Amino acid sequence: MAVGSTDPIGHPFRSPGLLRQALTHRSAGAPHYERLEFLGDALVNLLVAEALFDRWPKVDEGALTRARAELVRESSLASIARDLELGDRLVLGPGEMKSGGHRRDSILADVVEAIVAAIYLDAGFDACRARVLPWFEGAMARMPPPHKVGKDAKTRLQEWLQGRRKPLPVYALLSESGEEHAKTFRVSCRLAEPEVETEGDGGSRRAAEQRAAEAALALLEG
Repeated sequence: MAVGSTDPIGHPFRSPGLLRQALTHRSAGAPHYERLEFLGDALVNLLVAEALFDRWPKVDEGALTRARAELVRESSLASIARDLELGDRLVLGPGEMKSGGHRRDSILADVVEAIVAAIYLDAGFDACRARVLPWFEGAMARMPPPHKVGKDAKTRLQEWLQGRRKPLPVYALLSESGEEHAKTFRVSCRLAEPEVETEGDGGSRRAAEQRAAEAALALLEG
């Protein structure tokens, strides 16, 4: 789809160059989306924080923080990009195009943030809020009640063990594979008491550790 004067979700850009920049990866030359992404990251966090603050007036800071993190994480933003079919509109260099950059979560998430910034610069904060918040409404509606918004798996595993005076888990990197821009990490999670060892894969070491911790919790709580 060619870049025109309208963004992927219907915003009529007065400055079409902003949209073009927001959809251009650095591999395709300048101007690309990275500066917009920087601004868009802050805007997305603010917009989602504001929406959660209004939605849950009696919820404490910790639960609000965890809910926001869930909504703005890379995979959540990439899902929004796919809903908006942004992958088909990305402008990529030959190498990124060949390696499937238009499907990669990291790039798709960055582009969502860049487009948020482009809308803000083109039309102001109120127009940006009105256009962007509906992208998150479905995910917000599916979130559990605030008192059940969970801590991450590593934190829950640590608290489970500490509550029973057991040694803390030890995480170890088992392997990493793939090209530099699309690595997969495999990590083990070893417990001494009870004796348990699980493994997890992820696009980052932290994500792999979370999955290994989830597997350990499933054994302990199962």
